[in-house]
Amino acid sequence: MSRQHLILFDGDCGFCRRALGWLKARDEGLLFIAVPYQEAPSPPMTPALFAACQQAVHLIQGDGTILKAGRAVLYMLEHTGMGRPARVLAQPPFLWLVELGYRVVARNRPFFGRFLFRARKP
Repeated sequence: MSRQHLILFDGDCGFCRRALGWLKARDEGLLFIAVPYQEAPSPPMTPALFAACQQAVHLIQGDGTILKAGRAVLYMLEHTGMGRPARVLAQPPFLWLVELGYRVVARNRPFFGRFLFRARKP
């Protein structure tokens, strides 16, 4: 079982790249490897996983468990310094709101990209 986890994200999306840059800056344990799903090797990439990655970020844990969308984001946050809030948000009914929020942001990435994960001006 690997200690690292594979993040499959949309490599064509600037918002996604910036969000992963933010995450990687907080990944002190080097737990996560991020690969655009368009470039992911097979295995683990399959045609079904490729299609699913077009809709949401996916996280393949070291043991092979796959998390997607809001659950994947919460797992990443839990392991990069936001443990307690992420664990609370992973419980219903909060999880339902996280998943809804994920869908809203994912469908409107250009809009949210205007003010989330932007570089700070000196």
